[in-house]
Amino acid sequence: MSRGRGVGLRLRLTVLCTVLAALVSALLLWLGWLLVGGVISAVPALPPGTTVRVRNLRVPAEVLGAALADAARADVLRTGLMAFPLVVGAAAVLSWLVVGRVLRPLRRVTGTARRLSAESLDDRIALGGGHGEVTELADSFDAMLDRLASSFQMQRRFVANASHELRTPLAVMRTEVDVTLADPSADVAELRRMAEVVRGATYRADALVEGLLLLARTEAGVAGPSTDVDLAELVPPALAAVRAEADERRLRVRLHCAAAPTTGDSALLDRVVGNLVENAVRHNVDGGWLEVRTEADNSGALLTVGSSGAVVPEATVEQLFEPFRRGAQRASGGGSGLGLSIVRAVVSAHRGSVAAEPVDGGGLVIRVHLPATAAR
Repeated sequence: MSRGRGVGLRLRLTVLCTVLAALVSALLLWLGWLLVGGVISAVPALPPGTTVRVRNLRVPAEVLGAALADAARADVLRTGLMAFPLVVGAAAVLSWLVVGRVLRPLRRVTGTARRLSAESLDDRIALGGGHGEVTELADSFDAMLDRLASSFQMQRRFVANASHELRTPLAVMRTEVDVTLADPSADVAELRRMAEVVRGATYRADALVEGLLLLARTEAGVAGPSTDVDLAELVPPALAAVRAEADERRLRVRLHCAAAPTTGDSALLDRVVGNLVENAVRHNVDGGWLEVRTEADNSGALLTVGSSGAVVPEATVEQLFEPFRRGAQRASGGGSGLGLSIVRAVVSAHRGSVAAEPVDGGGLVIRVHLPATAAR
C-alpha cells in the first residue's frame, strides 16, 4: 500500500465517520423538534374565552398549546441549525485524528513489507502495546516472516547440498571418461572398467534425484490414495531387500512384529520401513545386531527400528533428519543422505511423529508413531 493509497483510505474513513455523525445529529435534532412540540402542546386547558399574553400578543386559550409548540420548535430548530455545522466539523476533525492513529500501525506493516525481499527478511514490526486486531495482525505478519525466513534458509541450504552431492558422481564420470580418452592404448578391459565406474556413478545420481523428487513431493503434500496399512506386513519385504547384505555382515536380526494398523499412502509408508531397515543394515558394524518391532496402542501404530553402529552424539541426533546430513557411521558409506529426511517428511504428511535416540556403546533407535487413522 503506497502512501497515496494510505492517505486515501484515511480520507475515506474520515468522510464515512463524518457522514455518520451528521446523520446521527440530524436524527437527534428531528427527535428533539418532535418531543419539544409534543410536550409544550400538552398544556392544561383554560376556560373558553380566556386570553393569554404570549410575547406581547393576546392569544386565545384555545390556541395557546399550538402557539407555544410552534415557538418552542422554532427555538430548537434555530439553535440546532447553529450547532449542527459545529458538531459535524468537530466530528470530522476528531475522525481524521483518530483514523490516522488507528492506521499508523498498518502503515508500519506496509512499510515493513515494502522493505522486504528474499535476501532481506530480518525486519520485524514488533508492534507490542495492546491486544487489538491490529496488534494481532502485526504479530501474525511477524510470525509469517519467521516462517518465510526459515523456509528460504532451508531452501538455500538444500539447494547447496544437492548441488554438492550431484557434483560428486558427475565429477567421477567426467574424470573416468577423460582419463580413458587420454590413454591411446586403452583396451577393451580398460573401457569396460570405465563403463562400470560410470554406470555406478549414474546409479548414485539417479538414486539421489529420485530421493529429491520423493522428498519434494512428500513435503508438498502430494500423495496417493489413503488405504488401510499394517506396518507389520511391510517389515518382511524390507528385510528381504537387504538380507544378502545383512548375512554378509553377520548381523543378528530380531523381529517382534505384532499387528500395527494405520491408514495412508501404502507406497510411502513402505518407503519409511524400507529406509529405516536399509539404514540399520548399511550403517551397522560387522557382527552387530538389528531389531525391528511393530505394535499398536490406543493412539495408533508404532514402529521401532534399532541397530548397533558407531557412537552417535546426543547433540547431533536431530541433525540426522536433515537432508544430506550424515553421522559418523555414514561418513564413508554410500547412500544419498536423504533416507531419514524422507522418513520424517512421510511421517509428518501422515500426521505422525518420529524420534531417534542413541544407543549406549554405539548405534541408534528410531521410533515412528502413526495415528490409527492417519488423515492427511
